[in-house]
Amino acid sequence: MTIQIPFDNSYARLPGRFFTAQPPTPVAQPALITVNRPLAAELGITLPDADEEIAAIFAGNALPDGAAPLAQVYAGHQFGGWSPQLGDGRAILLGEVVDTRGNRRDIQLKGSGPTPYSRMGDGRAWLGPVLREYIVSEAMHALGIPTTRALAAVTTGETVLREAALPGAVVTRVAASHIRVGTFQYFAARQDVDALQALAAHAIARHYPGADGPLGLLKAVVAAQSDLIAKWMGVGFIHGVMNTDNMSIAGETIDYGPCAFMDAYHSDKVFSSIDQFGRYAFANQPNVAVWNLAQLATALLPLMDNREAAIEVFTEEINRFPDLFNGAWHEVLNAKLGLAEIEADDAALAFDLLTAMEDGKADFTRTFRALSSEDPGLAAQEFDDPGPFEAWLVRWRERLTRERRDPGQRPAAMQAVNPAYIPRNHRVEDMIQAAVSGDYAPFFTLHEILRTPFEDQPEHRAYQAAPAVGEEVTRTFCGT
Repeated sequence: MTIQIPFDNSYARLPGRFFTAQPPTPVAQPALITVNRPLAAELGITLPDADEEIAAIFAGNALPDGAAPLAQVYAGHQFGGWSPQLGDGRAILLGEVVDTRGNRRDIQLKGSGPTPYSRMGDGRAWLGPVLREYIVSEAMHALGIPTTRALAAVTTGETVLREAALPGAVVTRVAASHIRVGTFQYFAARQDVDALQALAAHAIARHYPGADGPLGLLKAVVAAQSDLIAKWMGVGFIHGVMNTDNMSIAGETIDYGPCAFMDAYHSDKVFSSIDQFGRYAFANQPNVAVWNLAQLATALLPLMDNREAAIEVFTEEINRFPDLFNGAWHEVLNAKLGLAEIEADDAALAFDLLTAMEDGKADFTRTFRALSSEDPGLAAQEFDDPGPFEAWLVRWRERLTRERRDPGQRPAAMQAVNPAYIPRNHRVEDMIQAAVSGDYAPFFTLHEILRTPFEDQPEHRAYQAAPAVGEEVTRTFCGT
């Protein structure tokens, strides 16, 4: 049986200047690491029984019927610097499907060979970033955060030259779309109003069918991003490279490069090796989102009849982001603290805890999980100096007395939003090192644990632990 994918390729029907049509570059010896069968079923994909056939498809060696492979073009601001042409330099969009829930979704191979947008690169990916994206994107999905998904991972039988000769691999990811802020910027910079109009119409029909024109599109993207960033921060996630070409207008997390989850809480935490000045630090992510959205607004201006009036209304819309984000962020923090009601001082209560955590070098995930237990006082063990936390705990317990919810329901409600397990950086790095040596057992173990991150899983308690001295991962790399 050959693979059956019910393609319906709307992006490929846009004008040719939106992309370059080309197939992926075949690899020497594709071998399947894993395939996400539940996701495949959700997409309406019928998989063959033979791993070899699956690997051939998801390595790019065999094109399924109905595919319309292409590399998308876009531009972007990278660390604030303008790049007029970027594009899929190591990715090929196989096509789109309408899944079993009626949602249109892209299927893209990443690491599939050079394209006209590779900028002298080889278009390949090595095994580490492929497994990182598979693990982290699927973990984010399990955590309830909008994200691209991982459908398959394969090795290529080839080496990729980076800082050393490394095993090559390809990840297949699924997205609501791969339209970015930078896609709009590309056509705006070229004053291609016809293409901008076609892109906006496509994006509205695909993602926000209730939106009224470019202003409605901007409003929808602002709202989606404010919610997304709040959810990132609720699990201590740092994207690491929030360039405009890495911001999806669909409101999904996309492009897992030097991403990381915090261990000890620090508001200015940075992991990315290329973020030398902290532009994309944890607490700066909302500010960067505003900056990126302002670039989207600028790109949409040519579609408006009255530029001066449009600047005014677009500016008002961008200025809504802080209130939208703060509302979403406070909602996330209230849920993490078990507060179903809303009181004026709740935000201060939450931020005072974060300050105590930062001063006391407390682990972000473990502190909130301990607060969710039958004995919240156990969270004091996470602090170098528990005194400020214990003073805060008195205030929190007093605040809980004003909740109408049955106190017995609080632990379960908090555990449903405060994960026991995240993709801790040292565990991800250990998994990658094992896989490079040919041992995929840590990959499968970590993936299985992260499928149910809110469950205690006593047999895997060691994976809740913060890194010991010498295990900390302080820098992450793009690496693909």
